[in-house]
Amino acid sequence: MKWTTGLLAGLGLVLGACAQEQGHGENAQAQAFIDYMVAEHNFNREELQALMQEAKRKDSILNAIKRPAEKAKPWKEYREIFITSARIHGGVDFWDKNSEALKKAEEKYGVPPELIVAIIGVETRYGGNMGSYRVLDALSTLAFDYPRRSKFFTKELENYLLLTRDEKIDPTSLKGSYAGAMGFGQFMPSSYRHYAVDFNGDGRVDIWTDTEDAIGSVANYFVEHGWKAGEPVTVITQPAPNADMTIVNDDLEPKWTVGELEAKGFPTTAKVTKEMPANVFSLDTRDGEQYWIGLNNFYTITRYNHSRLYAMAVYELGQEIIKARGGRS
Repeated sequence: MKWTTGLLAGLGLVLGACAQEQGHGENAQAQAFIDYMVAEHNFNREELQALMQEAKRKDSILNAIKRPAEKAKPWKEYREIFITSARIHGGVDFWDKNSEALKKAEEKYGVPPELIVAIIGVETRYGGNMGSYRVLDALSTLAFDYPRRSKFFTKELENYLLLTRDEKIDPTSLKGSYAGAMGFGQFMPSSYRHYAVDFNGDGRVDIWTDTEDAIGSVANYFVEHGWKAGEPVTVITQPAPNADMTIVNDDLEPKWTVGELEAKGFPTTAKVTKEMPANVFSLDTRDGEQYWIGLNNFYTITRYNHSRLYAMAVYELGQEIIKARGGRS
């Protein structure tokens, strides 16, 4: 099924089978969305009406988005989800199978292989779990039934319908996370349209089945969000007795410099320059509180998911994968 008049016939079959589920065909916000898409992007009104009727409200999606792990768990529990033997060895295997693409991505974008691999490992276990929700259901549920973030997800639904039309993909066919993220690297539709790349030059941008495109797309995302090649991600610090603890965890964005943090009682022996943008954050580990200086590239990782815990999981998983590979390039 493509974005053609044949869409209606296909949807008719599905509607009969799913009549017991609640669609969004009568939803006032969905109707306003249809009006907008017809006027702004020249979509067919009848096709969109049928598609919104087919777009199901899922209470499980609404429940899931209210309790993401990075907000509900402390670091010592969050870490154990991602820094596991299975995920480390899975990363070694993924790296070995995609070493040429990873090398090419590092040469073009300056993003180290371990971080690209770790992102894909954290997001989907190297493609093993790209999500079980239809993207159409996820985005419509969050656009029309979750007022707190309705504006964001309505825009993502718009981008989703545009990308499926552009790529000639059946909009009911793609599956992803409860938030509508897709593919190996779990790109939202707007991220796909802005940052996904045809890394193998086959004329398609495929982040669902093509690991080369997925690898290049993650690397491009990093660069577009400020990645600086060759710079470190984060370095450990031990607060001095008179350290200014009020600045710990004050912002994801590096609003200080390494030199300013040192003056405030957060020194480091790592190879960093005093001019590097930085902040300081703490992690609740099994051995007590641990303090880190987050640098520009750490902040870039948080642009993928706005969480220190997420960024640290990606960083540490990448380091563990390097160790497990025994230094192989």
